[in-house]
This record gives sequence, structure tokens and C-alpha cells, in this order.
Amino acid sequence: MIIRVLTVGMLEENCWMVIDEETRDAVLIDPGEEGERLLAAVDAEGATLKAIWLTHAHFDHLGAVAHIVRERHVPVWLHPLDRALFDFAEQSAAQFGLSVEPPPPPTHELAEGDTVRLGSHDFHVIHLPGHSPGHVGFLGHNVLLGGDCLFAGSVGRTDLPFCDPDIFQDTLQRIAALPSATRVLPGHGPATTIARELASNPYLRQYAAR
Repeated sequence: MIIRVLTVGMLEENCWMVIDEETRDAVLIDPGEEGERLLAAVDAEGATLKAIWLTHAHFDHLGAVAHIVRERHVPVWLHPLDRALFDFAEQSAAQFGLSVEPPPPPTHELAEGDTVRLGSHDFHVIHLPGHSPGHVGFLGHNVLLGGDCLFAGSVGRTDLPFCDPDIFQDTLQRIAALPSATRVLPGHGPATTIARELASNPYLRQYAAR
């Protein structure tokens, strides 16, 4: 399995490209902007894009969805509790002085306990609400593609519409209980590990002894 990061847009959002080495099937997780660049990166790998998986529906994580779906006609996977955010992505971006092309409706729903597959590789869907109601992570192969829950040295915001700081604490506790060697591939900033964040992240360290 190959995992590449492509950091896009003014908010420097991480779009993760995951490729099955044998089938050359690929998914894009959170294609935030620069759709042409993202598709060029898929093509450069000799891969075929099979789907878009969204950790959540904040506009900076889905700004390239419309372009990619128009060009490649791939399905879009989203947790239904984030549908309101998805439908208002254009308006949300405008509040920050940015623009997003309205994405077409998602085609598949994600839920806690689901398994999504890329070639021969399975990822488990875990519901991680708080930063948004339908935020999910994709867990598998010692990796958490975790969106905007946990960052290197920090965590996702809980002061935006539809956030819930109390629920987010439960999410952080759940993340802290993952195996310490788990690599965390976040929606912004560098990759990290659960062990590193338990040792140094002030938001996660409180759960280290639990």
C-alpha cells in the first residue's frame, strides 16, 4: 500500500492519496482544493481513482469534490450527520472570503463499524464526532487517517458551528486508547503517532494513564 500526502489550498489541508500497489486502485481522502493537481498526481502513479472518502464536510476538505466527480465520476462517501455541512460548503467558505464549487450529493453513507476497501486493503470506519457531528476516521494497517481530530501537538477546533467540545473529549479519549504505534495522518500539518502525542500533546496527555 502506498500513501501520499498532497497539501492543498490556502488553509494547507492534507489530501491523502492511498493506492493499492497490486491493483493500482486509488482513493482520495479529503480532496480540499486543486482538483486538477490531485488528479494529475493519481495519473502520475499509474493509478485509477475509485472513490472519494471524506472524514468530514468542512469546506476545506471537499473543495475539489465537484471537479473530481465531474472528471472521473467516482462515488463520494460521507457520514450522514455531516450532510448539513456538506450542503452549505459554498456558504461556509464565503464566510472566510474563499470560494468552493458546490459538490454533487454524496453517493454512499459511512457509519461506525463499516469497512471500506481499497483493492485488498480494508479500513475500519470509526465515528469521531466533536469537531463535526459526522466526523469519521479510517483505521487500518497501523494507520489512522483521522481528519481534523488530532494534530501533531494540537487538536481540531471546537468553536465552529456544529462542533461539540464535550463530545470531542470522548473522541480524544477513544483516540488515546489506540495502539501507541498507530501512525496518525491528519487533515493539517505533519504526520505523528499516538505514542508521540500521548507524551507531548497537552490535549491528549491527560488520557495517557487511563
